[in-house]
Formats: sequence, structure tokens, C-alpha cells
Amino acid sequence: MSYADGGPIYLPANLKPDETSPLWNNKADNAWQLTAATLVGMQSVPGLVILYGSMVKKKWAVNSAFMALYAFAAVLVCWVLWAHSMAFGDRLCPLVGKPHPVLTPHFLLRQLKFGLMPMADYVYFQFAFAAITVILLAGSLLGRMNFYAWMMFVPLWLTFSYTVGAFSIWGDGFLNQPNGIRTIDYAGGFVIHLSSGVAGFTAAYWVGPRLSHDRQNFPPNNIIQLLGGAGFLWLGWTGFNGGSPFVVSRIASLAILNTHLCTSTSLIVWVSLDMIFYRKSSVIGAVQGMITGLVCITPGAGVVDSWAAALMGALSGSVPWYTMMVLYRRSAFFQKVDDTLAVFHTHAVAGLLGGILSGLFAKPNLLSMYSLSDNYTGLLYSIVDGKAHQGLQQMSYQLAAAAFITVWNVVATSFICLFITRIVNLRMGEDELEVGDGAAHGEEAYALWGDGEKMPNALRLRMPPRIPSMCR
Repeated sequence: MSYADGGPIYLPANLKPDETSPLWNNKADNAWQLTAATLVGMQSVPGLVILYGSMVKKKWAVNSAFMALYAFAAVLVCWVLWAHSMAFGDRLCPLVGKPHPVLTPHFLLRQLKFGLMPMADYVYFQFAFAAITVILLAGSLLGRMNFYAWMMFVPLWLTFSYTVGAFSIWGDGFLNQPNGIRTIDYAGGFVIHLSSGVAGFTAAYWVGPRLSHDRQNFPPNNIIQLLGGAGFLWLGWTGFNGGSPFVVSRIASLAILNTHLCTSTSLIVWVSLDMIFYRKSSVIGAVQGMITGLVCITPGAGVVDSWAAALMGALSGSVPWYTMMVLYRRSAFFQKVDDTLAVFHTHAVAGLLGGILSGLFAKPNLLSMYSLSDNYTGLLYSIVDGKAHQGLQQMSYQLAAAAFITVWNVVATSFICLFITRIVNLRMGEDELEVGDGAAHGEEAYALWGDGEKMPNALRLRMPPRIPSMCR
């Protein structure tokens, strides 16, 4: 495209720049980014709202779904008031940016510094990432956390944990320096999944377990609806990984294909292992395998070849399966902590696995197209190119980032939980735990006759008979 006299030539009228769409605004990139951000948001609302509300015992359906819905709303308010600038703004220290609101048109309508779209796209897209991280964490706490404590936990954890991880790895933090340490975390294997899994497990320790009979018998109340929520999560991941390059590019296309290939492979492997060892294919197991595949490919979706994505799917369907189905049952420590939906295995283990495999399989030319310099490469390709020291160095960066995210989330989440206990109880009382939704919200998921309700007296017994006047 050539330009003359300050404007493009041979363009149809709807593509010419104007006040609403200046010269720097690429309408295709802008449209895809808003679509991708909406897909990520739909993973939470309605995706995880439906998934959580269906995957728990009937008496906790309302509370579980509402924890997700509340977090989505609370995160957005905190995000635009202070959290976005802490995660992606000017550096305050190597761990976090300076907090300030991002509500002015001057900020939101200016060009994104690394994309051809308004800054508002970036704020909204990153909000959707932050929201789903907190909601994923909630999966470890379902079935017993005091909702008042959850209302306090969400803004505190977003502020003191999520923003630190996001700034350190994605912002101007110490783990994202152009001429130094630079972590390969394409769309959040460390920032989102490892942090939510570790923080959820830590918070579950401080909140305490469910009632013993609830923990032993906690069937999903609606498996068909559960699959619907899982479907929102799976297809919404198209925006999760496809929107991370912030441009309609070959990297975005590759990331979407790799995402679904890895997920499909992981699901098949998980179901196959269930059938080999338990002689039955579990629907919930299939959903867990789907989630581990989505999580594992996230840190490398756009920077690995598709054969590597399939291999990552095979590993994400087997390694978390082993930690959940075998290691968990043999470990007294794992059994002591009541992780309701096994978020530690599906997100922390799968996220760590994906981050390490991304450091192994990342392809140099894809990293270059994703704006990382030619000095960065995965270990496998560095060995092939005779530059093993570069690949080993990158693997050390990956391990350092994983260690930092793990330690920071354990410490920060523990302090947050201990602080909240000074104000309200983290866990609901024993009597409230017996009742569930009715005690927490005064509402129940299903108002079915005969299901916990008393049969009203017959109408005819409460009203005297009416005799027609002609018969009196």
C-alpha cells in the first residue's frame, strides 16, 4: 500500500482513516482483539459459572457459580482503578508497576505501543486474563469458603499476587528483560495457571476442608450442564491463545490450531488411561484431561510446531493424571489439603509442565515472529543448531520463573488469608456447611417439588365450599 498527501490511496471509503479510526488503527486487528477478549471473558462468564455450578454437590451449586460471577465483576473494577497499571504500567520496582487509574480517554484511546489498535483493547483483554485466573483459583475453595471472606480475598489477591506475576513476566519486570532474562510464557502458563494452582492449593490449606461426608461424597449435580460449561471453556481458549499476539498473524493461526490439537490429544490420553486402569471412561476425567491440555499448551501455543503441540498433549494427559490419580492417593500431604476441583493438578502441574516443555520445544523463527529476538531458542533447536548453551540458559530462565511464581504465591496468599482471618472467618460454620446455599445466600439451585420442600396443605381444605346461589 502506498501513501500520498498524508492519506492512503485506492482505499474504499469504509477503510479510510477518520477521527473514529485514525491512520494507525488496523480495523482487522482491532476487531479480532475485541472478539478474542470476549471469548476469554466467556470462558469465565458463562463458562466457569456453569462448570462450577454443575460440578459440585447440589447444595453448593449457587454458591460456587456466584463466587465466579462476583470475581469477574470485582476484578474489572479493581483492574481499571489500579491493578492494570501495576501489572503493565511504569516500573515501581522489579516486581510491580506504579498503581493509578486507567479511565481517561487520553489513555484508553491512544495507540497500543506494540499493536495497531487502541489501548482500551489491551486493558479489556488483560482484564479477562486476570479475571479467569482468580476464578480458576476459586475451584480449590468451593464448598466451604465464607463468601464475605471471598469478597475480600479477590481484590487483595489480584493486587498483591497476580499483578506481581504479570509485571515480572509480561511487563517491565525482572523476568522480562530484552537483553537479560526473558521467560517464554506465550499466554500465561506461569502467570495464570501455575499461579492459580499454587495459590488455590495454599488458600485451601488455610480455609480448611469441607465436611468429611461432603469430601467423601461430592457428586456433580448436572453432568450434561457440566459439559456445556466445559465447551465454553474449550472454545473460548481460541481467544485466549489466538489473541495473545495482538495481531491477525500467522502466529495467531498456529496458536489456535496447536491449542485444539494439544487439548484433543490430552483428552484422549486421559480417557484411555481411565479405561486401562479403571475399566470405565469418566466424563469428569475427560473434562480434566481437556483442561490439562488447554493449560499445558498455553505457554507455548504460538511458538512451538504442531508436532510438539501433540506431544505436549500426550504428556499433559498423562503426567497430571498420574499426580491426581496415583500420587495424590499415596501422599498424606496432598490428602490433608482439600483442593475441591483438583486445581493444583489441572493447573499448577499442567502449567509447570507446559512452561518447561515450551522452553524445550520453542522454535527460534517462531520466537522471532512473536517479537522475541534471535538470541532466544528452545533447548531442542539449540542442540540441533550447535548452540546448546543458549537452550540451557533458556531452560534456566523457565525454571527460575516457575520457582518465583510458586514461592511468591505461597507467601502472598498465606499473608492474605491470615489478614482476612483478623476480620472474618475464612470458613463457614459447621451448621452453615450442612445447609449449603440456603445458609450462604438464602437461595437454592433447583426449586423442585418434593426436593427439600414441604408439601403445602391442599387448597380445598383451607377454603369453605362455595354453594351456587340457585341451590341455597
